[in-house]
Amino acid sequence: MHDEDPVTALLRERFGHGGFRGGQREVVDGLLAGRSMLAVFPTGGGKSLCYQLPALLLDGITLVVSPLIALMKDQVDALRAKGIAAARLDSTLEREEYEKVLASLGDGTLKLLYVAPERLSNEGFRAKLKKLEIALVAIDEAHCISEWGHNFRPDYLKLAKLCRDLKVPRVLCLTATATPGVAKDIRKGLKIAAKDLVQLSFHRPNLDLKVTPLANEERKPHLLERLRQSEGAAVVYVTLQQTAEEVSTYLQKNGIASRAYHAGLPDEFRASAQEDFMAGRTRVIVATIAFGMGIDKADIRAVYHYNLPKSLENYTQETGRAGRDGILSSCELLACGDDLVTLENFIHGDTPSPAATRHFVDHVLRLGKDFDVSPYELSTVNDIRPLVVGTLLAYLELEGIIEATRMFWATYQVRLLRDFERVLAGYDARRKSLLRKIFAVAKEGWGWKTFAIAEVAREIGADRQKIVEALTGLEEAGDATLKKSGIRQGYRLRKDPGDLRELAERLDAQFRRREAADLARLREVVELAEHKKCLTGFVTAHFGEKLPAPCGHCDRCRGIKPSPVPRTRRPGPSEEELRQVLALQDERHAALKTPRQLARFLCGISSPAVTRARLSRHDAFGLLGQHPFQEVLDLTTTL
Repeated sequence: MHDEDPVTALLRERFGHGGFRGGQREVVDGLLAGRSMLAVFPTGGGKSLCYQLPALLLDGITLVVSPLIALMKDQVDALRAKGIAAARLDSTLEREEYEKVLASLGDGTLKLLYVAPERLSNEGFRAKLKKLEIALVAIDEAHCISEWGHNFRPDYLKLAKLCRDLKVPRVLCLTATATPGVAKDIRKGLKIAAKDLVQLSFHRPNLDLKVTPLANEERKPHLLERLRQSEGAAVVYVTLQQTAEEVSTYLQKNGIASRAYHAGLPDEFRASAQEDFMAGRTRVIVATIAFGMGIDKADIRAVYHYNLPKSLENYTQETGRAGRDGILSSCELLACGDDLVTLENFIHGDTPSPAATRHFVDHVLRLGKDFDVSPYELSTVNDIRPLVVGTLLAYLELEGIIEATRMFWATYQVRLLRDFERVLAGYDARRKSLLRKIFAVAKEGWGWKTFAIAEVAREIGADRQKIVEALTGLEEAGDATLKKSGIRQGYRLRKDPGDLRELAERLDAQFRRREAADLARLREVVELAEHKKCLTGFVTAHFGEKLPAPCGHCDRCRGIKPSPVPRTRRPGPSEEELRQVLALQDERHAALKTPRQLARFLCGISSPAVTRARLSRHDAFGLLGQHPFQEVLDLTTTL
């Protein structure tokens, strides 16, 4: 094979592939030529090769930013099996492994380093990166960068600035789902030329798209009938954890080998459900969207959306897990409008009230020049969900008002494995003196001593970093077992924030825009279900791709006409319900003082303040859960 070019030779020798798949060569060549690229490859399109191969040909290290620990682990293991120097830094690593990875970074032996985006909030880690020769930054799930993407993550917002600060010569953004608007947003943030967007077709000719409008009570029997009439592995997507359990139990009782999979299950249950499904011992997995990331099972014959997905991006990503072997597979949407209330309520539940945003801004920006916060405490004190707290802090960083410094643990618990005096005998006089001071102020517990690091530092007049080093040193020497808790993130105030009320109003407007965009995405799912023409064409058009002709393999192309998505008509709240709402108001709960807080509670949407006040057990929690949020908010505003 003397005429083979070096890139193809490496593809064959190291990765065992005879040739590139669609779009891969174009992306690889662009990166090798020093350009930043955006690859929009639908699920199963071979995204990871686009950075793994150039990483071996470029001088320096390739930094891969990925939100999924399980996926990072799988990819690092697979690369190491090919003899490629790869590592990951994530929260599951022991201290020793972590130090080993940092050492390999320093000596230049590493070619690929996988990190979670949150890792980049550490000033020390960013400083280490500045000393490295970074050849390429690959950003997986890059749609999370765009605020108008369907799966926004606050830490992703900061990646464009980080790449500029590190003077990265080229960036590769990878996603399976980017609409033209999201792609434009990503390109603008990371300065990627329009010609350097490589998008593969979203048309999968072997996926048969069906939409079946059903009333709520018709769904389970319909699903059972479909599964009895077909063979092969199937994934059933649902919205709520309890629905996953309910549907899976129903299928089991009716003779279908099925397991539930959702974030509320213990890790070992989830792992065994996934293993059984992958090995073919379980035919059907009934899952929330927690299932599927990094699932590489080629022979999934059917994907059913038991509940409406929250966006066309989610729909495409989830249907894209069917038929990766190229064999005909069925994707059916069981369309019931009753799902809309739950999905809309989720969206409204994430939007903080204007008062909460004002309180948050006022609280955080009066903490001084260098400060640290507990995201958990901020969430509870301001009654804002933790993810939204992260978003607010990211917004303040993007405005250049604050800068993340480092993350640390607030509390250390220590259990000595031998007598304290014998432990001390192994240390020099200075360390002995420090340890005696530290242990003199310990809070005694059953076998464990607790140290609130900030308090200990104040009481003994020592640097907090020295205290942490002394305690972790005990564990490293085999003298103690350590438990850490209470994560805190440090920040530095970079400039005067100006008028805080005006800033809070600006942030509030941003949240309202996001809420409106999320609701519009949900409406597009209903539009798909009721669309009169080719369903595949409707989906591809959403991603900016026009099919030359109808697909020929969806319900509309088969001549099945659309019908409206059924929705149970509900009258407004009854007199008894209104009486209960007024009685609840008379109880004057601090967690329900604004109309929005009260509306969320009545719709059954929990919040940090409700959880802290243990109000989710109250009889009125979820009292109006069947009613649209906006109607309930209108009601609570007029009370």
